[in-house]
Amino acid sequence: MPVKQTKLPAGEYVPRHIAIILDGNGRWAKKRGLPRTAGHAVGAENFRKIALYCRDIGVDYLTVYAFSTENWKRPSDEVKTLMRLLNKYLHEAIDTMERDGMKMRVFGDVEGLSPELQALVARTNEIAKRIDGFQANICLNYGGRADIVQAAQHYARDLAEGKTDRELTEELFSDYLYSSGVPDPDLLIRPGGEQRISNFLLWQCAYSEFYFTDVLWPDFTTEELDKAIAVFRQRDRRYGGVKV
Repeated sequence: MPVKQTKLPAGEYVPRHIAIILDGNGRWAKKRGLPRTAGHAVGAENFRKIALYCRDIGVDYLTVYAFSTENWKRPSDEVKTLMRLLNKYLHEAIDTMERDGMKMRVFGDVEGLSPELQALVARTNEIAKRIDGFQANICLNYGGRADIVQAAQHYARDLAEGKTDRELTEELFSDYLYSSGVPDPDLLIRPGGEQRISNFLLWQCAYSEFYFTDVLWPDFTTEELDKAIAVFRQRDRRYGGVKV
């Protein structure tokens, strides 16, 4: 395991769980006269850098919005490129997760993916069970509303089949979400200039702190992440209560 290196002040609190919407890849490429697909390739590599940095500064979980249920509406060549990049990244993750001490899970409706990607997701999730420590979650074919609906359907099915007789509570409902077992995000970051969460982790982000920046995702460096964490530290998190 490499020695942890960070520009953050020693001993300063970092969020346990950071979520990021990977926005701005296409605009980054367009500004440079490149096809949108080139931006996605650079953005995928940036995810690796930010994930390793999060691991090294003591973040426990990083969840990124890589491909939404709505992204199927994009041009077919762009969708194909995104799927190829995900295929490549999952292959690399399978080879390096245990070496890097970084486990990976995929959240989303994997049945909507190709058989090859489904197999890679299953293999990735299986390897993750053997690894302790930092966890990177990739939301793939994911939508926050769909996540809530599938959780409700699974609970109703378990109830009808006698697999549970527990009354539905917020805690139990969370166990049926794709993110089961993962604490809710403390900090949600959206690069790219938009100020909305676009159907991302709707249930899980009920009390997350939001940070928006105009920096496009391929240009979002570790220094930019430090800025977001610095702002997060200044927030007064009361969770609906009042400080006395």
